[in-house]
Amino acid sequence: MRDVSPKEVTLRVAVAQAVVDVPAEVLIRLREKTLDKGDALEISRAAGILAAKRTWELLPLCHPIPVERLDLTYAFTETTVTVLVEVATHARTGIEMEALTAASIASLCLYDMLKPHAGTDLRIRDVLLLKKTGGKSGDFLRA
Repeated sequence: MRDVSPKEVTLRVAVAQAVVDVPAEVLIRLREKTLDKGDALEISRAAGILAAKRTWELLPLCHPIPVERLDLTYAFTETTVTVLVEVATHARTGIEMEALTAASIASLCLYDMLKPHAGTDLRIRDVLLLKKTGGKSGDFLRA
């Protein structure tokens, strides 16, 4: 692990996404909450929150940092669900990995819950850091 002890504690915020391609007819059932496994959006939201809190246990060189705020929302098109995650903390190191892990795990949970209806006609793509603020390296905004 990197030594972050000399760094200042600052507000750190990161925003990440993951896009799940879903057949249109399955997306309708997802939004209407009529899937066999239940409300996939709320269950995936809970999975994403849990993932962010436990990122340091999943990624061996990540520091355990407190997740002080996490907003996980969804954006829809006719054939996609975009998982959007914003995470904030006051820490000595960034929270990008927590945001990316939350988006990844929430999208994997959606995949798992949608596969009885869509089979392998699902795809997770564009897992990206969209924005970060705070820290020595400065701010980042994906163009």
